[in-house]
Amino acid sequence: MSRKILVIGGGPAGTWAAISAKKQDPTAEVTLLTSEHCEPYEKPPLSKGVLTGKAKFDDALIAGPKGLAGYGVVLERETHCTAIDRRARTVTTRGGKSYVYDVLVLATGSFARELPPLPLGMPRVHYLRTEAHAHSLKRELEQAKTLVVVGAGLIGLEVASSARTLGVKTIVLEVAPRILARVTDEETGARIHKRHVEHDVDIRLNTGMSGVEKLPDGRVGIVANGETIAADLVVIGAGAIADTQLAAAAGLACDNGIVVDEHGRTSDPDIFAAGDVVRFPGPHGLVRLEDWRHAQDHGAVAGKNAAGASEVYKPTPSFWSEQYDLYLQGVGWAPPKPGQYLHRPLAGNASIVFQTDGNQLVYALAINAQRDIATARRLIERKIPVDAAALVDPAKPLADMLKAKAS
Repeated sequence: MSRKILVIGGGPAGTWAAISAKKQDPTAEVTLLTSEHCEPYEKPPLSKGVLTGKAKFDDALIAGPKGLAGYGVVLERETHCTAIDRRARTVTTRGGKSYVYDVLVLATGSFARELPPLPLGMPRVHYLRTEAHAHSLKRELEQAKTLVVVGAGLIGLEVASSARTLGVKTIVLEVAPRILARVTDEETGARIHKRHVEHDVDIRLNTGMSGVEKLPDGRVGIVANGETIAADLVVIGAGAIADTQLAAAAGLACDNGIVVDEHGRTSDPDIFAAGDVVRFPGPHGLVRLEDWRHAQDHGAVAGKNAAGASEVYKPTPSFWSEQYDLYLQGVGWAPPKPGQYLHRPLAGNASIVFQTDGNQLVYALAINAQRDIATARRLIERKIPVDAAALVDPAKPLADMLKAKAS
């Protein structure tokens, strides 16, 4: 009798879990349940190309033009799962339908962190997580004159970049003393800040939102530092929260995410989990990652293991962001106590910085240096010893270090 593998979640983690499970066990009945109305799609373009009209969400379907059916996976759309019965091994949906599983994979992802004064669904207020959110924001941006972005993280700054490309006056409010403090060093963050200012984005640091007013003309008034900013639109980029509701209600171990082992298995041996929603063993303890490559790779490992494999997930994290003519990329595990950044001079508007742990390269951050960041990834993954002086010397090609013997 064929194994029934059920996957909940239509993002990259769920999609790759389903595809990988079917490849691992072609005889398995693999079904993916998604709450959305469409085939699974890539989300990075939502804050960039989709907003500016240069891309459509269905230009980047995760499973390709043939969809999940092309891989032999059954896709159930607009399916909202409400409960897991671990004893009966069933999942119930809002419509009352029940799905039986032998093995379940949870890839429920995360949802936007809402600000109570600006709730999801409030007129002129947007949170960017889905294709529907992106299209709604795009329609309103085309008519807007002023946008306020709350939060100068990657999503907030990508939206700001897209808005300025469309000619919308943009103000960014950031409670921290600098932008991108979680992912960049001060120098790289300052370069990105400067580029936004050059595009007439008004970035206000050390500025928290203290109130919200509905203005007589229907616009939203954002109160910050004693000033009321009139906004046609407001976009919130306040981070994301792991969507553990279904897992927690089923009694699975959760701690700021569904806790899984190195194989992606939860506290129930018949249930795996992957992607944004999980906390998994990293080099410095349990960690939760929110990036596209992690979702894809972790989903693939969890899917294979749900179908009988026993792969260990040991990722090298990475992220990227496009803002104007800047292509920001980061790769590796930043050390728990960040030390000195090592800056390597590059030509033009490119830059790259490194962090080491002893003689090991552990993290690299680059702007417009795709070849160098690719080399840095290999140095990190292969654990090749590096010399700090060589890292900062542009006369010594990074590629030459790959010839060194791995430790």
